[in-house]
Amino acid sequence: MNPSNLSSVADLVIHPKWIVPVVPQGQVLTEHSVVVSDGRITRIEPTAEALRIQAAEHLHLPSQVLLPGLINAHGHGAMTLLRGIADDAPLLSWLQDHIWPLEAAFVSEAFVRDGTDLALLDLVMGGTTTFSDMYFFPDVTAQRADLAGLRAQLVFPVIDVATAWASDSEACLEKGLALRDEYRDHTLIQVGIGAHSTYSVPESTLQKIATLVHELDAPLQIHLHETQAEINMALEAHGERPISVLNRLGLLGPRTQCVHMTALSDDDIELLSSTNSHVIHCPRSNMKLASGISPVDRLLKAGVNVALGTDGAASNNRLNMLAELQMTALLAKLESLEATALPATRALELATMGGARALGLEKTIGSIEPGKAADLIALDLSQPHTQPLNNIISQIVYATSGSELTHSWVAGQPLVRDGQPVTLTPADISARVARWPEKFKAHQASIDQTGSDLS
Repeated sequence: MNPSNLSSVADLVIHPKWIVPVVPQGQVLTEHSVVVSDGRITRIEPTAEALRIQAAEHLHLPSQVLLPGLINAHGHGAMTLLRGIADDAPLLSWLQDHIWPLEAAFVSEAFVRDGTDLALLDLVMGGTTTFSDMYFFPDVTAQRADLAGLRAQLVFPVIDVATAWASDSEACLEKGLALRDEYRDHTLIQVGIGAHSTYSVPESTLQKIATLVHELDAPLQIHLHETQAEINMALEAHGERPISVLNRLGLLGPRTQCVHMTALSDDDIELLSSTNSHVIHCPRSNMKLASGISPVDRLLKAGVNVALGTDGAASNNRLNMLAELQMTALLAKLESLEATALPATRALELATMGGARALGLEKTIGSIEPGKAADLIALDLSQPHTQPLNNIISQIVYATSGSELTHSWVAGQPLVRDGQPVTLTPADISARVARWPEKFKAHQASIDQTGSDLS
């Protein structure tokens, strides 16, 4: 040991039973500790040496595995208030007959505040430390994320219909770019552009977005090839696949995040690979809405980076990245009919480094390496469903559910300690959220009464 370590001062030294750094892939360290100072990982040391470091806190986690925080690369946080609405309905009916009418009636700053707080609590307690969000009133989402201490990519929505937030796509861009300027120097929040889809944003607006993406080097996220019906509709209307439209407009590239991507031809995959575009896979949402299965194994073999997202709780019911991680691994095997497809070590990489690459943050987060931000989580593997510990990474991917989380940090600041949230107050959030179902019921009753009167 270097004698200078004896006089070192750190903010935090974490002594877990195991460390899974993700880089290098598949590595599991025992009898090692992580040293944190000024929000960053400074060293990974043998525990015997790390115990001698002077630090504000030495934290011993004798039954926990330490991981990089999970990255939820796509969601609509405020829609958590719509959890359980119109379950078991197909996508278009779910949207047009249920979700969009409720949003038109209720979306407001208060709706986004309460829904986002509930989403953040769900995310944090499931191991997420970084999330991406596309929803109305992104300024409110930014404020709530800042207060809660999560790292976030907020892609302001661009859609060519009037909403409570903006009157049309031009207003969306104006308000969103102002928010991007406001958070330009924020250490945890970055703001990008969220074009809803090729069918809800006119080509003229997509052209403007292409110019902005290149001029500002801004991230772009878009729902793309969510269903085969979307592609059929585009071919019938314009004779062109949605991904081909993006390519023609110059909207594919290393800052582009294509969400869902369930219906892909070999040519589509080649376009993604050749342009270094990213795919964000939302397996549970796609399954629930019967949208299809993204061919993750084929994408990875073609060199396409794949990240994971939960989508919104209205189409998933949970914002649990450990559940998405497990489902991703299982679906890849089912879709390819190969049991060797997407082994556990690679699946874990998608939920960490895959997300970091998609969000352009691979130099900052996604793995436990010196110099990176101390975005970390600890899972307790002493529970019956994670025993025996024949394979640590396999247990993380196939056996955990989120209840194992004991600690969480973003940039070295605690979000969860001893299984309890530090920056969010569950009782307050629950009290505020509990008022919304009655509002929804009253609204529906009013509609039903009007309908019966008209008849």
